[in-house]
Amino acid sequence: MKWEGFYCEAEPLFKPGLQDVVALETSISFLDTESERILIKGFDLIELSQEIGYVEMIHLLLEGSLPDRVQTENISQRLNKECDIAEEVWTILSQLPQTTHPMDAQRTALSVLAGFDADLEDRSVQTNVKRAYQLLAQLPDLTANSYHLLQGRARIVPDSSLSYTANFLYLLTGHIPSKLEERIFDLSLLLYSEHELPNSTFTARVIASTLSDMYGALTGAVSSLKGQLHGGANEAVMKLLLEVDSPVGFVELLQEKLKNKEKIMGFGHRVYAKKMDPRALIMKRALVDLSEHRGDDRFLQMCEAGEALMEKEKGLYPNLDYYAAPVYYMLGIPIALYTPIFFCSRTAGLTAHIIEQHDHNRLFRPRVHYTGTAYSSL
Repeated sequence: MKWEGFYCEAEPLFKPGLQDVVALETSISFLDTESERILIKGFDLIELSQEIGYVEMIHLLLEGSLPDRVQTENISQRLNKECDIAEEVWTILSQLPQTTHPMDAQRTALSVLAGFDADLEDRSVQTNVKRAYQLLAQLPDLTANSYHLLQGRARIVPDSSLSYTANFLYLLTGHIPSKLEERIFDLSLLLYSEHELPNSTFTARVIASTLSDMYGALTGAVSSLKGQLHGGANEAVMKLLLEVDSPVGFVELLQEKLKNKEKIMGFGHRVYAKKMDPRALIMKRALVDLSEHRGDDRFLQMCEAGEALMEKEKGLYPNLDYYAAPVYYMLGIPIALYTPIFFCSRTAGLTAHIIEQHDHNRLFRPRVHYTGTAYSSL
């Protein structure tokens, strides 16, 4: 490269937002858009969603293999045993203003947990895996009950007789879920569990590359996920659906927003540019099942009408958030907790990425495309 003054004749490749830039190597997951597959440790996520549950997905992401029946039971017991949270954590969370966003409470809780980790400076794979299981065990309680505290309500005590997923849903709603509700919620956790390198995962890996601890990396990921262009989309979708009460009304609302050139959440994806997110189709089927079970298909009809309009007018297709939003609403989950739940489920994938980063580390230090004025002497 030949430099002339401040500029280089052969400028480095610059892609705004790092679009299509390969930033790292990983053995965890890959979005194979040509074959329309989401690969997790070599398995198709959509095929996995028909065969396994979220607990098995945790094992696949952290251990690298699908568990057998005994291993699955051991994981469930482990998650149940490692869910205890120091009372001091609850004391701190109870002091947060009631105006605190649930994701800020979640972020605070993660930071506080670091102080109770006696092995905080140990970045070994073995300790990080142990830490990941403990965080996955604690997050449902922390997420649900920090929200209840913000609402001025008492904490709900976890029910150890329930499965991991059923207990999570119970903590969120205060009601023991039916088998169908448990299955559908578990499916959503599995579909959200890992998705290659979105902003939050990249954030976690960048922080981990400094050899910061797992809590610090996850805290950064929460902050990333809080943004409406990333994890906040499911909340925005549900608020849109609640503005009207019919498919016709929903279409008219979307048409008005399109006319005003407003961004409509739940459609389009940086990776699935011209195809439907395959996870959205699975969640759409779950909405069909839940609607039939409840005898109420209003949200299903509205979503289908919106999907048809956006495909016709903009060539855009739903992403996972679009159909997850009404599913969560029908499960009785408060809208403010949709994105925190996204983070809880994604923690399985995030911790796998942090472990991989620590184990095969190289500090991220990119360069910039300078658009300022050239150097001039004083």
